[in-house]
Amino acid sequence: MFRSSYAVAALATLGATGWAASGAEAAAGRLAPHRAIYDVELKEASERAGIEAIRGRMVYEFDGSECKGYTTNFRFVTRIDTGEQVRVTDQQSRTFEDIANGKFRFETKSFTDDQLDKDVKGKAADDNGRVKIEIEGPAKRAVELVDSRFPAEHMLEVIDRARKGETFFEARIFDGSEDGDRSYLTTTIVGHPTEPGKDEPDAGKAGAMAPAKYWPVSIAYYDDKTAGDQLPVYTQSFKLYENGVTRDLTLDYGDFILSGHLSKLEMLEDRGCK
Repeated sequence: MFRSSYAVAALATLGATGWAASGAEAAAGRLAPHRAIYDVELKEASERAGIEAIRGRMVYEFDGSECKGYTTNFRFVTRIDTGEQVRVTDQQSRTFEDIANGKFRFETKSFTDDQLDKDVKGKAADDNGRVKIEIEGPAKRAVELVDSRFPAEHMLEVIDRARKGETFFEARIFDGSEDGDRSYLTTTIVGHPTEPGKDEPDAGKAGAMAPAKYWPVSIAYYDDKTAGDQLPVYTQSFKLYENGVTRDLTLDYGDFILSGHLSKLEMLEDRGCK
């Protein structure tokens, strides 16, 4: 969600639902509107990272329907302590995804200590096995990429494959992150259905899904423009319920790892396809 700036990748993780939809609704690909809040902290960091502590909050708001398209608003604010200074980063994104027509709009902004670092917006569309991107700012330009999935589309595929018992697959994802001009090759690993344990800190925050089984999922992102054997740019792990609810996040950037726990879940009105 954010690769180097660490904020937009999370929206790919959180392309999820937030309430206990029935099995029939989940099978039909319905994603429930909701607002989820995650508390984030530093889990571990190498000396090279130069980080002593990180604390933050991630807010993810998901609305819409399969026939009208999905709108996602995402914000991730962190306070980073290097031991010598404290910086506050604010990562924001807004996307609209029309799965039926293969269209995607995105806008991402990043701030450091209230100063704007980056503001990128544009749109993308499936076109005969390619993804054509029109970047509208900061400078207008056109980009064409190989066939890629958009975030909600990818989440639906993860759920579908998990339900079928498939434990590994690859996919290319375009989510509008960074400069909005590249996609990422991903590998997804899905574990066996698991019952929540009593010691899981955010299990009780998942509402009606709290006692339900989940799949442990890990998704690694690779930059295939790098030559030779490569490590993932970023890896995210989370617990995924059958309808798409996610919690207990681990965000691994190589030099440091963040953990995120669901602290609040609010369901929004589900308008369906009326």
